[in-house]
This record gives sequence, structure tokens and C-alpha cells, in this order.
Amino acid sequence: MHAILTMETKTRGRRASSQIILAAVAATAALGLGEAGSLRAQEAGARLESARTALEKTVETRRILSKERRDWKVGKELLEERIGLVGRETDALRERIAGAEASISEADKSKIELVEESDRLKAAAAGLADGIVAVEARTRALLGRLPGMLRDRVKPLSQRIPEPDAKEPTKLSLSERFQNVVGILNEVNKFQREITMASEVRELGDGTRIDVTALYVGIGQGYYVNQKGTIAGIGTATADGWQWRPANDAAPAIARTIAILENKEPATFVPLPIRIEKNDTQKEAGR
Repeated sequence: MHAILTMETKTRGRRASSQIILAAVAATAALGLGEAGSLRAQEAGARLESARTALEKTVETRRILSKERRDWKVGKELLEERIGLVGRETDALRERIAGAEASISEADKSKIELVEESDRLKAAAAGLADGIVAVEARTRALLGRLPGMLRDRVKPLSQRIPEPDAKEPTKLSLSERFQNVVGILNEVNKFQREITMASEVRELGDGTRIDVTALYVGIGQGYYVNQKGTIAGIGTATADGWQWRPANDAAPAIARTIAILENKEPATFVPLPIRIEKNDTQKEAGR
């Protein structure tokens, strides 16, 4: 009996131990399952947060890319406009440079032509400078052969003719010197084509001075007569100036000629004596 109780007791003990072991195992398994679920939940939350973060970064990246594309497009358009503007300015500058080069070439050509023309003018001026000296010398000699009234008329021009022995060179230009000579010759030529009368004072051989009316036929022949028509003379131009000689026998003819010129008598042919200068001698040609 006792043995049977002992065996039952041992059997019950074993069952209780088995139950305790099973309960421990179950508890352990339940505990393991709980921890595993908690880990899975944490991992899922971590993955979700990582996905959310990645999505946000993707959206932000796309936004940045879109903004960069817009900015790049605007910048490209501005750059293209600037490139076009610079290109147009470059073309305009090239055209101006080409025009300037053409102008420079034309200016160089004109400069060469002007230099050549200047050389020709200088050569011509050198010849004229030599010529004006001879012309002035001949004009100065002609002044001594002019009647006094004509010398007075051209005096403003004749006194501007440089003296050949002047210590200082003249300040007159070549053109001014030619103008002086031409002005004198024009007056001489005009006087040469006319018959001119003038009131003058003549000194006679005895030293007396009388008022006369002088009559000039150009610059080569002259006459004078007093108011009474009794004293007369004939004058001619010489290298030493005008020379006068008495010609009282020609006084009536000279007086009549003057009267005709003054319209006091009708026009008619009046013979007058003429003296011709030839080879530094004077000969009377007759009436």
C-alpha cells in the first residue's frame, strides 16, 4: 500500500513538474512572441518613417530641379539676347572699322595727291618768285616814264614795291606783290588808251613859272599851253623822266585841240608835232 502510495505520489510529482515545465515553456513562448511582435512593429515604423523622409526628399529634389530648369531657361534666354546684342554690336563695329579703313585709305590717297600738288605749287612759286623780281624791276623803271599825275595815282601801289637793296626781306606775299604790279599796269594801260588833260605849273627857261593846261596822249607824248595860247611846249617820256622843250609855234594848234576836247569848238583834224624817242635820242617827226 505504502508502495502504491509512493508510486502515485511520484507519478503526481512528475505530472506537476511536467505541468510546471509546460507552463514555463508556454510562458517563455508567449514572452518570445510578444517581443517578436514589438520588434516587427518598430521595424515597420522605422521603414515608414524612412519612406516618408525619402518621399519628402524626392519632392524637394523635384521642386529644386523644376526651379533650376525655369531659372536655366530664363538665364538661357537672357544669355541668347546678350549674345545677339553683342553680335549686332560687333557687326556694326566691323562696319565702322571698314568705313574708317576706307576713309583712311582715301585720306592717304588724298594726302599723297596734296603733297604732290604742294610740290608742284612750290616749284611754280619758286619760278614766280624769281619772275616777280624782274617784273618789279621793270615796273619800277616804268614809273620814271609816267606823267606826274599818273605817278601820283599809282603811288599807293608803287610804294609797296620792295626796294632791290632793302636790308630786310619784304613781308608781302607773292600774290600781294603780283597784285601791286598788276594794279599799276592796269592804271598805265587805262591811261595809255586815253587823252588826258590836267592843270599844271611849268617852269620856263628864264625861271618863271606859269599855269598851263597839259595834254597827254597816252604815256608817250604830251603838250602844254598857257591860257593866252602864246606859250606852249612838247614833252616826251624818257628813261630819266619826262622832258619838255618849248614849242610856242605849236601853241595855236595845242590850244585848239584842248578847246575841241572841252567841247568849245567842233571836232576837226588838228596836226600836232610829235617827238619820238629812239636809241636814247629824240627826233621830231613833224606836224
